[in-house]
Amino acid sequence: MRARMLNEFLPPGDRDGPAILEFDEVHLSFAGIKAIDGVSFSVKAGELFAIIGPNGAGKTSIFNCISGAYHPEAGSIEFEGQTLLGLKPNKIADLGVARTFQNIELFPQLTVLDNLMLGRHQHIRYGTPAAMLRIGKASREEARNREIVEGIIEFLDIAQFRRSFVAMLPYGIQKRIELGRALAMEPTLLLLDEPTAGMNLEETEDMARFITDIRRELKIGIILVDHDMRLVMDLADRVLVIDFGKSITIGVPEEVQRNPDVIRAYLGQEHAIADQGDDQ
Repeated sequence: MRARMLNEFLPPGDRDGPAILEFDEVHLSFAGIKAIDGVSFSVKAGELFAIIGPNGAGKTSIFNCISGAYHPEAGSIEFEGQTLLGLKPNKIADLGVARTFQNIELFPQLTVLDNLMLGRHQHIRYGTPAAMLRIGKASREEARNREIVEGIIEFLDIAQFRRSFVAMLPYGIQKRIELGRALAMEPTLLLLDEPTAGMNLEETEDMARFITDIRRELKIGIILVDHDMRLVMDLADRVLVIDFGKSITIGVPEEVQRNPDVIRAYLGQEHAIADQGDDQ
């Protein structure tokens, strides 16, 4: 019920369909240090694809290349058949790529409603005079944008905070609002950068539920970066593991967490022992 309004504007996904993102042999370096060293992967519509690795492995650099903040030296990045190389972040957002950030990037002195309405900015098709008068097309578009935002507020269970200033809200709610602002952009692909960072157990479980709902009900493709391995392995369809900018392995969670190279590079021997104990 709560996803019905959102489904009116969000496109259906198809995890069995063709890839919507192709990230192919991408290279990126800073002062001679390789941040991304020939990494390749693809993401399908409606798929939850996770990227894990130690701090400094290159995960955020991959997000920055997809969103247009960084420009790779080699390789290709295509979204729904169109190259993203050379495009500015606002143009990539217009194509249907939305992103959340590890550090909250909200406007703290604005209300929850206002922050989410800002996520609709690229869908505004009227000028300043019409906006000031709020007549005709401007009035109709604002009503439509407000309807979509109210649907997101309902979807994320933040109706009680609708008129609250973001600065006054708990950290976990602010992270949920940032997710809502990304949804307001009508994405086909959602980049979630550490969505549970700094959260307690209850907040993490809430965020996991909303991510699951986005995949199941809204069918938006998701690329997830997070250090919570239990969260990643529970939610992801496939997982890419990188270390020092290089791809170690890619596969379904069960395969990845048993890969000896992954255990050595990231998960640690303690995880391997615990995992073996679960199988006994």
